[in-house]
Amino acid sequence: MTPLTGMPPQCEGMTCGLTARDYDEPVDIDLITRIASALGREGVRYKVIGGIALNAHGLARGTQDLDLFVDPSEDNVARLRRALRSVFDDPSLDEIAASDLSGDYPAIQYVAPDGAFSVDILAKLGEAFSFDELEAMDVTWQGVPLTVVTPRQLFDMKRDTVRPQDKADAARLSARFSLEEG
Repeated sequence: MTPLTGMPPQCEGMTCGLTARDYDEPVDIDLITRIASALGREGVRYKVIGGIALNAHGLARGTQDLDLFVDPSEDNVARLRRALRSVFDDPSLDEIAASDLSGDYPAIQYVAPDGAFSVDILAKLGEAFSFDELEAMDVTWQGVPLTVVTPRQLFDMKRDTVRPQDKADAARLSARFSLEEG
């Protein structure tokens, strides 16, 4: 695991970064960076949400997973499988199907073979959020292009959930980006 290094914790333009001391739990930055590179190389249509999106917006939060909203089309899911397979070399990734992302609960959790990291893959969250409707932006994070939901979108996704961590994340987003409910 390599700590984050380099840039100041701000995300006003296209580059964000934090240092290892900013995290309250480990984050495998090398792995996340390899996944982001593979997603870009394969042309996957995705949008990062969750803890990594917070980090990309300059708000440090440890996490042990990567939360992705993806375009659930057959060709995009095939690109997603190739990207993840290039990082994990796990034959079980071939089981991910576009049909899994179009059912009543369109979510898949891939857990890496060592069990230490997971990728949550979603196409929609109920009627509230779907891939095409999520507002996103491109940033450069740890030297790698990354598509993340905007701070406003992330705030809207987190503010009304029941999880205490989401409420805390929403409060931090609100304070940092002067966001209010509305």
